[in-house]
Amino acid sequence: MNFLTKTGQFLYEGARAHADWEIRTAKTILGDKKRLLVLGLMLLPILIGGIVFADEVAGELPKYLGGKTAYSPSFFTMKIFIASILIGLCAGLITGCIGAGGGFIIAPALMSAGIKGILAVGTDLFHIFAKAIMGSVLHKKLGNISVALAVIFLIGSIFGATLGGWINRVLYEINPVISDAFITTIYVLMLGALGLYSLIDFLKARKADTGGEFHGSKAEGAAMGNLPKKLQAINLPPMVTFDQEVTPGGRRISSWFLIISGFFVGLCAAIMGVGGGFLTFPIFVYVLGVSSMTTVGTDIFQIIFTAGYAAIGQYAIYGFIFYTLAMGMLLGSLLGIQIGALATKVVKGITIRGFYAMAVLAGFINRFFALPAKLASVGAFPLSKETAALLDTLGIWLFFIFISIFAIWVIGTFVMNIKKLKGEEA
Repeated sequence: MNFLTKTGQFLYEGARAHADWEIRTAKTILGDKKRLLVLGLMLLPILIGGIVFADEVAGELPKYLGGKTAYSPSFFTMKIFIASILIGLCAGLITGCIGAGGGFIIAPALMSAGIKGILAVGTDLFHIFAKAIMGSVLHKKLGNISVALAVIFLIGSIFGATLGGWINRVLYEINPVISDAFITTIYVLMLGALGLYSLIDFLKARKADTGGEFHGSKAEGAAMGNLPKKLQAINLPPMVTFDQEVTPGGRRISSWFLIISGFFVGLCAAIMGVGGGFLTFPIFVYVLGVSSMTTVGTDIFQIIFTAGYAAIGQYAIYGFIFYTLAMGMLLGSLLGIQIGALATKVVKGITIRGFYAMAVLAGFINRFFALPAKLASVGAFPLSKETAALLDTLGIWLFFIFISIFAIWVIGTFVMNIKKLKGEEA
């Protein structure tokens, strides 16, 4: 239990830092007419293609969403496009309102909608990559990127992303069900730890009844713990220097620790379909001893390359990206982040913590109930088809019910307080 809560705290701190990046990116994109124009031009071919070709290829949809023939899916119906916007909207609401990444629910949501795990992972990576490219101007303004850290870190992350993508593709070629079971298992472990910690954190906050804001960090990473001090004391060439602006003379650490960290982040990013930012922040701050300011800038920089390489090099060229879903999620998340961020101004922090715990646990329950059917399908243990279908259906319904309640609550809060929010802006 203690291990799970510590793991959950580790993921939670990283998810919060990654969410801050997404919120700033959304504001940058929506506040710039040129970026809005680029987004519109990216969506235009999708809309035209759907109107012209939707009826002609309607019967081919199952092949695109499942089975081994699911290569280069470009077909969609307006229902699928709207569903992708809603999924992105819910993820954006979680990010903007809670200040912790909502990307964890995207892959479970897509898989619950009937899309194969490998396709959900590739699509989510492409969506993150597109968002990173459009919001890349942010790291120029931050001015706190350590190029040396980023380049060495990327050496490891590229190898990790290559291995992660290869593992997913090999398992998919052996049996798509095995691939789904593997991805589902990873999500069960990650969301289980994060959900347990979030629930405990909410219950502690409720007992204390502080009513404080959810945002704000417990540790800014300026001071180092024992582990970073021990790692930085190991003289294993080549050494890299960083944080010269924070500490006189800067801090030094072996490049090998950065490469290993990058490998782990890239591996998880490629397997789970995330940018890796939720892992980079806690690893940099709590393991390697990099200051928070340097971590934020370097993290943004690595997301572009890690997510981009994994999306294009490990999934797109093999046909495992559903571009329609990716663009719909991008559109929905940008809107959701704005609504969620405004809603936090009129909601108590303790309430937001509770909804975050509920959202993460909803994703955990969804994948947890789906796992028995997938394991039984590959012969791991006997389970009747009726029981497997019942568990899977129960998980899907619970997931969408909880997420829908959360979305309705946030949007309702936003609409009911528009006048008040306008007054604050003025």
